[in-house]
Amino acid sequence: MILSVALIILSGLLFGTVCKKIRFPALFGMIIAGMIIGPYCLDLIDDTVLNVSAEIRRIALIIILIRAGLKLDLSDLKKVGRPAVLMCFLPACFEIAGMVILAPLILGMSRIDAAVLGAVIGAVSPAVVVPRMIKLIDEGYGVKEGIPQMILAGASVDDVFVIVMFTSFTALAQGKEVSVMSFVNIPVSIVTGILAGFVLGFVLFKWFLNIKMSLIIMTVILLSVSFILSAFETGFPAIPFASLIAIMCMGISVKRADPSMASNLSRQYDRLWTVAEIFLFVLVGASVAIDHAKEAGLRAIVLVLLVLVFRMTGVFFCTLGTGIELKERFFSMIAYTPKATVQAAIGGIPLAMGLSCGETVLTVSVVAILLTAPLGAFGIDLTYRRFLKKKQE
Repeated sequence: MILSVALIILSGLLFGTVCKKIRFPALFGMIIAGMIIGPYCLDLIDDTVLNVSAEIRRIALIIILIRAGLKLDLSDLKKVGRPAVLMCFLPACFEIAGMVILAPLILGMSRIDAAVLGAVIGAVSPAVVVPRMIKLIDEGYGVKEGIPQMILAGASVDDVFVIVMFTSFTALAQGKEVSVMSFVNIPVSIVTGILAGFVLGFVLFKWFLNIKMSLIIMTVILLSVSFILSAFETGFPAIPFASLIAIMCMGISVKRADPSMASNLSRQYDRLWTVAEIFLFVLVGASVAIDHAKEAGLRAIVLVLLVLVFRMTGVFFCTLGTGIELKERFFSMIAYTPKATVQAAIGGIPLAMGLSCGETVLTVSVVAILLTAPLGAFGIDLTYRRFLKKKQE
């Protein structure tokens, strides 16, 4: 296990650095490193690590969202208004609809199987999007117009919506009835997550303020509370609660109460992310079944690219009737395309459930990760300076 950890870190750093040298996103190199040392190629990662891969990736995602909350200014998000709310579900709906229309034509699937596939592919990757939006906020690009804040908030809620849709569609594919409450629980889980996050964030702020403790201890406490929230969601599935939203809102609450404290904590999480990023993307790469990628063929690639057009159209509709300029809309459309974490997490579930579409869903999920994660990240890095205005100090 110790050797596997060393291999993950060193290979991720090596391949990430090489990609940076050739002006590619580092995450692309980390995914490739994971594919090479993973079980489908050289098989150098110990089974003990692979068995807890999902939990490790979850920890990395939690670190991302705490960072996001500590950097997100609520007043900037309020300026965006309606588009930020629409970004939480409308692009995903467009993409699922596109999959339902196109997958039967291109892959010969049934409509319900296409809906299952659409729900898997329809989630944007916070792991790719959120760190880049944080970078934009730090550099001041698009901040005044609220572009990175809008994308950041939408990417955090988008997954909650899509996973509920995935659960409903897989139930239909198994011949079960879909409960109306599963759809009612979407807004309920978001609201409970927001409330819990803000309350806990304020309580932690008061605690940190009244009891003298080092910055590293505050960092560990905030991270531990985030783990508890995540465990609560998985441990009590009957209670509608979106833990990832709660985690981000904790950070927002601390930032709102004391920007200086939030800034100091944010720097600690920036350091944690340096290591967490390597584990996240190397393990995503290790989860990619190379055999399925080889079998995908041109049809799967064409399908993924076409449904992205539907998703980008959904983003465009979200920004209609606002003061957002055309080039800023175009940037938002590009920034909302990357996929990785959710597809790696749930892409194999339909196959494990014995659904007839399981093999196809897994194959297209692999293609979506390999295509959109690097292309989306590269698109963001290439365009943000050209399409977004830099906030003047």
